[in-house]
Amino acid sequence: MKWARRKDDPQPKLTVEQQRAEKLAEMGAQLWASRQEQGLSLEEVVVLTRIPKRLLQAIEEGNLEDLPEPIYIQGLIRQFADALGFKGVEFASNFPIAAGRVNLPPILESKPISQLRPVHLYLLYIFVIICSVTGLSQVLNNAALQASSGQEAESVLPPLSNRLQQSIGADLVKDSQAVQIGVTLKASSWIRVIADGKTQFEGTLPEGSRRTWKAQEQLTVKTDNAGGVLMSVNRQAAKQMGALGKVQEVMIAAKPKS
Repeated sequence: MKWARRKDDPQPKLTVEQQRAEKLAEMGAQLWASRQEQGLSLEEVVVLTRIPKRLLQAIEEGNLEDLPEPIYIQGLIRQFADALGFKGVEFASNFPIAAGRVNLPPILESKPISQLRPVHLYLLYIFVIICSVTGLSQVLNNAALQASSGQEAESVLPPLSNRLQQSIGADLVKDSQAVQIGVTLKASSWIRVIADGKTQFEGTLPEGSRRTWKAQEQLTVKTDNAGGVLMSVNRQAAKQMGALGKVQEVMIAAKPKS
């Protein structure tokens, strides 16, 4: 196992995937804290929501890679929040799922309708029809998702059954080369995690958050508040990364197969 430190460097702009991971971490921490306050176990929440324990745990820990597509994640969060007494629809709407906006072509914005030629009007009608169909499709999808609150999570997500089964199977595969770290936040702290050269998470986690990451070769963890982060390597006893308010970066290399 190798530990190394590097100097502070500029923080890159977050991708859409990283923004979703950061938001999921914040919401998961809130759900975890509420569940703890109510004295509920994950098994009891499974009975209330009919969502598999593995998915509930992934939401609480903010493990985006262990969850399905964003639209389905939002539905799972809504059911989880409803079971804990939140306003599920309002709470889950904070999780980002939408893509960017569609802008009107310049030719349609530059002329009033009264000055458009027949061909321009024809193009405008086509554009309006496309937008209407797209909007109707989104409304129907949202309505179907809301109507599924009384059904099992597996029946809500039939297109993803194979993917979920593969993910469950993958949890059972153990690789002696893999390295895993878990972090528990004693205080709100900015964290960046790089697994095998790829940034898995970057953002600020609130106090009480718990997250885990895995890598086949190497994991690098950096924080701006080392005293507020407890880190466990390969399920060993958690240790404080450093002093409060100090920037710290730790690199853990996987053990080679014997």
